[in-house]
Amino acid sequence: MKIATALVTMAFLAGLAHAEVVSSSPSHYELRHEARSDLDTEAMWARIAVPSRWWLSDHTYSGDSANLTLDLQAGGLWREDWDGGSVEHGRVVYVSAPETLRLDAPFGPLQALGVSVIWEISVSADEAGSRVVFTERATGSQVSDLDELAQAVDYVKGEALASLVAGN
Repeated sequence: MKIATALVTMAFLAGLAHAEVVSSSPSHYELRHEARSDLDTEAMWARIAVPSRWWLSDHTYSGDSANLTLDLQAGGLWREDWDGGSVEHGRVVYVSAPETLRLDAPFGPLQALGVSVIWEISVSADEAGSRVVFTERATGSQVSDLDELAQAVDYVKGEALASLVAGN
């Protein structure tokens, strides 16, 4: 698994255009990641639609990304189902294929904090492929300590984008 993570990280760095915690405070954070892929926009959109192919198993409740599904329509779910459990990671609030997917998505520990998280995935044509931008905005109360979580979420989303654009 360490080799796979290293390969994903190298692929991310090779295709990385921009990654940052744009801003953070105890009650909010904003993240932005941008990378390019050799996949055209249609192929990238098809890849986004199947998170089990690109979301890392290390960042699932079940330990297996094969348990992830995504229903690409308003009200559709990004969910994880396994023997004895399930979780709704996010709810689709906007889709405009193949350009924009917006989810209400408080992944992982953010769910328990009761914060609001909007994660937008944008795809655009770029030279011989596509450019993918992840933007995430979280808001909560002052006691949410979102500034302390921003770097960890930034890392997870960075790994996810690297895996997505790697096309493996």
